[in-house]
Amino acid sequence: PYTMEHFPLVIGERFVTHGSIDLVNPATGQVFATCAEGTRADVFEAVEAAKNIQPKWAAMTLGERSNLIMKLANALEERAEAFATLESTNAGKPIKLAKFGDVPFSVDNLRFFAGAVRRQEGAAAGEYAGGYTSMLRREPLGVVGLLTPWNYPLMMAVWKLGPAIAAGNTAVLKPAPNTPATTILLAKLAQEVGIPAGVINIVTGGVEVGEAICTHPDVRMVSFTGSTATGQRVAALASPLIKRVTLELGGKAPFVVFADADLDAAAQGAVAASFMNAGQDCTAATRIYVEGSVRDAFVAKLVANVAKLVVGDPSSLDTDMGPLSSHVQRVKVDGYVQDARKSGIQVLAGGVLPQGPGYFYPATVIADAPEDAPCVREEIFGPVVVVNRFTDEADAVAKANGVPYGLAASVWTLNVQRAMRLSGAIQAGTVWVNDHLPIASEMPHGGYKASGFGKDMSHYAIEEFTQVKHVMLDNTGAVVKPWHGVAFGKL
Repeated sequence: PYTMEHFPLVIGERFVTHGSIDLVNPATGQVFATCAEGTRADVFEAVEAAKNIQPKWAAMTLGERSNLIMKLANALEERAEAFATLESTNAGKPIKLAKFGDVPFSVDNLRFFAGAVRRQEGAAAGEYAGGYTSMLRREPLGVVGLLTPWNYPLMMAVWKLGPAIAAGNTAVLKPAPNTPATTILLAKLAQEVGIPAGVINIVTGGVEVGEAICTHPDVRMVSFTGSTATGQRVAALASPLIKRVTLELGGKAPFVVFADADLDAAAQGAVAASFMNAGQDCTAATRIYVEGSVRDAFVAKLVANVAKLVVGDPSSLDTDMGPLSSHVQRVKVDGYVQDARKSGIQVLAGGVLPQGPGYFYPATVIADAPEDAPCVREEIFGPVVVVNRFTDEADAVAKANGVPYGLAASVWTLNVQRAMRLSGAIQAGTVWVNDHLPIASEMPHGGYKASGFGKDMSHYAIEEFTQVKHVMLDNTGAVVKPWHGVAFGKL
């Protein structure tokens, strides 16, 4: 008989199996595996394991840590097929996205941090004050807490673990309760390649586990990716203990199309940027603003492209868009669409709950919604995009910046000067020109305004997971230093 896999907690060298959370395949609505359910006590044990190994991990040379992280990247690459299949099954994402997107990028990200930690940036040592040499040390924080979301489970785990452990920290990571599988597999793989037990600890579970990580006195930093509301809670829990916090929160990315843009490219890019991962992406294009004179032509091309999207079985390489991650998410997404429809807002495509198993939802295009409508201002986190008009540059900027979020945006124009003006004027952590969504391990990812603070990826992420120490050495050997007179003795 078939035995369903049970994914354990990873606490030090122990794989802990108590408790059980059902893991559901979003494409079928059926349970495909279970995982252990962590508790506050498990968090304390995991922090203890991380705390005990951290001095030894931090004492390794940069090259030694780099080599082990590189081994993890290589092992992940060797097992890419298994990781991609599991990610697709657990998160419901198309296999082509997992296999050719998430897993290879995770490998690249680990390799980047393995290399970047060996060449950290900072002010050169020198005599900034006469008679003294100053130098900087960049040191790990200790034990860090990492809280990851359900939309990109493996990739978000890597984005946080890579810089954290490269810098000499040890980690306690809580994955989203419904998508922990690849994260647990990654932690087990890390031990297989020689990363010491306790460097990466995984505790699954719900609010109890997350709050225990945020409030544990030995967790010196919490890095969270998820909703703005939960980010506010994380910051509130961490602040009494003066923990460092980084927050990568919600988004409502504008996609601004000027009349001189290549409309075919923009309409193609809009479908990719709005509906990749079923729109469950905080940088997804969700508000398309089109200059009035080309609005109808653009919408016609967009709707025609949406009709070509292949929605269905995530295990097929032909599938462009799979299901939403959960029943709860599908209900939320459909609620926004039906509220818009009841308000008299036009739905040009999609917007109807499909029959059959799984948590599928069609690619949906809403048009000409008021700027204060919930579908314009709030993060839906699904395959829903709103197309509105603008009149000129000033109107485009005002509308692009008119929501609380500021994670990402794109500008579509063939005018280089306009592209430069808009990329400076739009308040977002990333602005693309004539594309939307591509990322690079070498470049930072993070938000403005209610989209949070702190950076994932790039050398800036290593800086987030380290603290800077100034060391100042007297070069003179003099008993009485020149400045002493202002405090003791004669000038």
